[in-house]
Amino acid sequence: MASNLKNLSDYDPATIPNGSAMKFGIVVSEWNEKITASLLKGALATLKKHGVKEENIKVQTVPGSFELPYGARVVAEQSVPHAVICLGCVIQGETRHFDYICQGVTKGITELNLDYDIPFIFGVLTTENQQQALDRSGGKHGNKGDEAAVTALKMASLRGILLQ
Repeated sequence: MASNLKNLSDYDPATIPNGSAMKFGIVVSEWNEKITASLLKGALATLKKHGVKEENIKVQTVPGSFELPYGARVVAEQSVPHAVICLGCVIQGETRHFDYICQGVTKGITELNLDYDIPFIFGVLTTENQQQALDRSGGKHGNKGDEAAVTALKMASLRGILLQ
């Protein structure tokens, strides 16, 4: 479903696993900082709401969205979390730079999911303009950071569910 038809922060809390025994990494881009700071705020609030202890959340910044895959790999290797959330924002400009950055970030995060035994969550906004980014980082369409945290909690618990 297109995010303009759905509030990204609207979910059934009863379907979210308790995160009190889980550790998470969050890697957040400094580029488009107004947007990414809001995404981070949403992700942190959602993780804590579902029992994740503050000391079990490692936040690492990277300069831009293109650097998210490397930063996520470093966080995964150094802190051994149950999942890593990647937060960024790429806004369409006048050149094809947008396409290359989005493709690189998507490919990098996909490869991390295949190469490591933990989930890496794609919480990167790829919008046509600043307003769309604002709408999806705490505005009228909710917060993609919330959605990324919910996804991380569900994916981190997947192995335990499947082994039962």
